[in-house]
Amino acid sequence: MVTKVSGWRSPRRGLMDAPERVRMARRLAGLSQSQLAESVGVQRSAVSHWESPKGKSPSVSHLREVALATGTQFEWLATGRGAMTLSRDVELDSIATAEAILVEDPLEFRLVRAFREAPLKARLSLLEVMETLALQRTGRPRTRAPGRPGGDARGG
Repeated sequence: MVTKVSGWRSPRRGLMDAPERVRMARRLAGLSQSQLAESVGVQRSAVSHWESPKGKSPSVSHLREVALATGTQFEWLATGRGAMTLSRDVELDSIATAEAILVEDPLEFRLVRAFREAPLKARLSLLEVMETLALQRTGRPRTRAPGRPGGDARGG
């Protein structure tokens, strides 16, 4: 089987390499390279490199953002294994379950939804604003998990 999307073919029968999967995910999501770049928080040239057979591969965190922005499964995007996307029913069930468990307040729900839909750079800025407001209210800094965006862990 030859994989075909918008006029281009996989060089190997039935198998797409990582750049082809990134391109396919972006195209099927209806995103331009610039739109995907903005959503992930990188320059358009980075997306171009990710889609080039001889270009650089995205980092794991960028690949995660690409999966979220395009609605594809991370495992498929990273390895080519598994389904490209979740079925709509499974996707809705997993979102509903997570939101029912984690978010009860309607304002918090709106904040979480908007946060998830914002580009990475905007999310980092929003996180800093929320942490600053929390610090003003509580008087103690919020502990950050090591390796998370925003720097080292702080004690509280």
